[in-house]
Amino acid sequence: MASLLDQMKKAGLVNEHKAKQAKKEKYQQTKKQRQQGGKSVTTTADLAAEAAAQKAEKDRQLNLVRQQQQAEKAKQAELKQILSVHGLKHYSGEQTFNFVDGIQVKTLAVNDKTHAGLVAGAIRIVRWEGSYVLVASELTDKINQRDDQVLIPLATDATANDGLSDEDRDYYAKFAIPDDLVW
Repeated sequence: MASLLDQMKKAGLVNEHKAKQAKKEKYQQTKKQRQQGGKSVTTTADLAAEAAAQKAEKDRQLNLVRQQQQAEKAKQAELKQILSVHGLKHYSGEQTFNFVDGIQVKTLAVNDKTHAGLVAGAIRIVRWEGSYVLVASELTDKINQRDDQVLIPLATDATANDGLSDEDRDYYAKFAIPDDLVW
């Protein structure tokens, strides 16, 4: 079955030049309609390109998550190595040292030298794998860089932990306590 254009040529109504010109105008008109309408005809190549772009984005997200997990694993391995190499050994003794871990008060049996270091802040306590490790305070920066949740905070002085607000402390500072108070 011949096309309409071929039939018109045979009938002598249209010559070869006019046929090409009509075909060209029709192509330009449909192209203009696609641009103005905003709707483009989706082809298989367009769909494949879009699917490839979505797959690439999904792969990028998965790789990012995988890299973050590997970085976290590496930090934990570094922390484990720091604690195993620099953790204090042979610190157990007769004296007890009480400290707060979260909302619980924990107790460690330590020797006199270790107790003095803990009180002075020269030795710090690290929560690691269900137990506690003692390390020198010089390592706190390295430990905090790897995991800031494992280091047990130092006990603060009694005035900062008395439960009073700054306003109340200022008010009570007005009242001097006599030095010659005899009990």
